[in-house]
This record gives sequence, C-alpha cells and structure tokens, in this order.
Amino acid sequence: MKRQNILSGSPWEDKMGYCRAVRIGNIIEVSGTVAIVDGETVKKDDIYAQTHNILTRIADVLANAGASMSDVVRTRMFTTDVSRWEEIAKAHGAFFGDIKPTTGIYQVSALIAPEYLIEIEFTAVLSE
Repeated sequence: MKRQNILSGSPWEDKMGYCRAVRIGNIIEVSGTVAIVDGETVKKDDIYAQTHNILTRIADVLANAGASMSDVVRTRMFTTDVSRWEEIAKAHGAFFGDIKPTTGIYQVSALIAPEYLIEIEFTAVLSE
C-alpha cells in the first residue's frame, strides 16, 4: 500500500520527524493537534474555542487526504482540565453529533505548552 504523508508546514515536522497525518490505504491517522492560528494559540482561556479550532483545521487536513469528518472513527482528547469536559463535548458534538466516532477524554498533567488546554488525535477510515 502507498503511504501518503500530509504535512502542515510546521517547522516542528522536520525537527521532530513527524507529519500532521499519514494515510496508508484507507486508514488515516492524524497527529495530536493543538489550537493555533498563524502561529498563535487560540484564546488561551477558552477550551471550547480551542477545541473548535482544532476540529475545523483537521477537517481541512482530512480533505487533503481525500477524506472528511464523516470518515473519523475515533478521537482521543487530552486536556489539562477534565472538569471542563462539557465545553469540549459541545464543540465535539457540533462536528460529530451525527457521525458519533468512538472517543475518550483524558486528563493529563501538561501539554507541550501551558496555554494549550486541549490536544486531539484522530483516526479516519475510508470506506472501500
């Protein structure tokens, strides 16, 4: 099967040796993604806005891989404050209310920088 690496242009892709997403066959795995616009964190205290930003950006990543949000079968959400799960769920539900992928919300002690409140990973499977 052919491997397609999908790059975002982040300087960290070369520094860390990763890419935003990888498609092999009908499976697409998307790296953990935080909320950034033009190199700046989205609303440092707004977990809903950060979650929404991530989901919007990943919809574009999936489109570049020939997929859509309806192909997402799993999301993994890592947050530094699980007590705010309802705000996360509201944004997630706006994108996935009818799709209903499997998911998990996990509290972690920290993400890559303190201004990030959430990081999300995605798995998509294209129907054959």
